[in-house]
Amino acid sequence: MDELQLFEGQRPRLFSIAYRMLGSASDAEDVLQDAWLRFNDADTADIRSPQAFAATIVTRLCLDRLKSARAKREEYVGPWLPEPVLTAKEAPEVLAERSESVTLAFLVLLETLSAEERAVFLLKEVFDYQHAEIAEMLGTTPANSRQLFHRAKSKVRPTRPAPSGHDSRQGKDARYTAAERFARAFRAGDASQLEQLLAADVTFVADGGGKAPAARRPLAGRDDVLNLLVGLHRSASASGIASHATIDVMEVNSEPALVLRVNGQLDGVFVLSFEEGAIAAIRVVRNPDKLAYLKSQLRVM
Repeated sequence: MDELQLFEGQRPRLFSIAYRMLGSASDAEDVLQDAWLRFNDADTADIRSPQAFAATIVTRLCLDRLKSARAKREEYVGPWLPEPVLTAKEAPEVLAERSESVTLAFLVLLETLSAEERAVFLLKEVFDYQHAEIAEMLGTTPANSRQLFHRAKSKVRPTRPAPSGHDSRQGKDARYTAAERFARAFRAGDASQLEQLLAADVTFVADGGGKAPAARRPLAGRDDVLNLLVGLHRSASASGIASHATIDVMEVNSEPALVLRVNGQLDGVFVLSFEEGAIAAIRVVRNPDKLAYLKSQLRVM
């Protein structure tokens, strides 16, 4: 087996690591391109495990990117959300591991960790590497790997989002049925139906990145979120956008989502998180830079 076959055989797992590390599918693709060049330049005949070597290259490249991304995040306009990705059967590379670890809520939670904590936590908790392997990948000791893991775990565990019924087929079907109802109510501006679907403490976060209109601050509570949703419908109807818009319910980051197109062009994604049958969180991504990867996924469906 040549180097290209070895690397391509690991691509789904490598992409899965990079996406969870960075919260960006576009950056994950760039990392894999750089990783391939480094992998191809190495003499794999002297490497005990080419698979582990490829994962090491990807992890270290992601660490470098994470550290440089911190400063950019401080200048980001409005709330920051990860890049959304389709995670249905058409996109197996994203779901190479546990599906709950790719929800937007979980990826946002990972932002509270340092780059090293994030790497160790993901490699151990999600990808089942042992601390000796992680230590070799990060150039540290197993003892330090364990310390980083426990520190990350203590930060993440108390607020870690529930898996939203990923293990229950019946629960998943119910969530997608509710999402379809939400899509119809949103399109019609039906406040009564929307109110029935929203949890009392529902939250709404939108990411426009200063490049697309979006709420500049998060909202919390059914009344405020409902008023915003109805207001969005009214604005779209008054401007004529509504007559040129389509809404499809798809699986995005392992959760139901409304994929909004205007004149056939991807305009935004509303990702819905459920708790006890009600919509507990709505995360909207409208920054066109963050929709590029999902747009490419839609083109090949």
